[in-house]
Amino acid sequence: MTQPPEEPPVPLADRLSSGAFRLLVGLFLLMPYHRRVPAMGWAFAHVVAPLAGWRRRIRDNLALACPDLPPGQVRRLMRAVPDNAGRALIEIYSGTEFTARIGAEDRLAGPGLPALEQAAAAGRPVILACAHFGNYDAMRVALAARGWKVGALYRPMNNRAFNRHYVPAIEAIARPLFPRGRAGLAGMLRFLRGGGMLCLGFDQYDRHGATLRFFGLPSQTVLTPAELALRYHALLVPIAGIRESDGLSFRVEVGEPVMPSDPEKMMQALNDDLERLVRAHMDQWFWVHRRWKDLTGRPDLDDPPELGPQGPSAAPPETVSLAPREGL
Repeated sequence: MTQPPEEPPVPLADRLSSGAFRLLVGLFLLMPYHRRVPAMGWAFAHVVAPLAGWRRRIRDNLALACPDLPPGQVRRLMRAVPDNAGRALIEIYSGTEFTARIGAEDRLAGPGLPALEQAAAAGRPVILACAHFGNYDAMRVALAARGWKVGALYRPMNNRAFNRHYVPAIEAIARPLFPRGRAGLAGMLRFLRGGGMLCLGFDQYDRHGATLRFFGLPSQTVLTPAELALRYHALLVPIAGIRESDGLSFRVEVGEPVMPSDPEKMMQALNDDLERLVRAHMDQWFWVHRRWKDLTGRPDLDDPPELGPQGPSAAPPETVSLAPREGL
């Protein structure tokens, strides 16, 4: 039997950066939960964001999507958006403290909840359309607390040293997780066909996607959530973990189910629902991503360095684009 090739050693720089991150997280974990979450938010808002150039990215995206926003509101969001990202990241690493807190609340609500409950009772496949909003993992906790099987696709990080502690952290919240790649994709589709609830992100730029609208702007949007829903007769619903005003609690909103039609129309409905949600909670969407890459022409608006599957927030599963040769 042919032995699989051994992985090359993890570069020293990757090990050092991962170690520094773990040390930082370890220091915050020494604090009581109700202090550590806002403290990490403050660190991201006042240290990480300025050093990483996020404030400029947030300002530039807001100038595109919300040009009439008052300057004072823009300055507030330049701090509040990374604050939410920092809170979400330390919540992941808080393990049972986070899951016990969220799971005990059962804050599931929204117009799509009855349809979601019916699908769970019937064993019908579900596509949960997620965004970089609030804390995605609050949603996973709330659904898993009901005893529902919630799966997600994720992209292993380039920094393998970081991957070794991040993946166990997100697996502790809910399983199964499927790594991006042929094996992970096959497992994900088996899980969906078996009646699982599958989380898929849809709010990032996808160069192979359809040109739809988001905040009135042309936005390359992945079609896979709608395509999978049509192929497997799955319920397609938007869902979000919305951070409450205390900065620690969440309510999980299940939006109106998206009716089957053509994939472009279905994904536009999801874009519209997300825009409504973001306008109501402007500080909770991750305005750092280059959602409107084709409109900026700015090479400095690259997505942020990885601290999670898609950045430093508790990010939703990998936005995945499945070509016809892969089963669609």
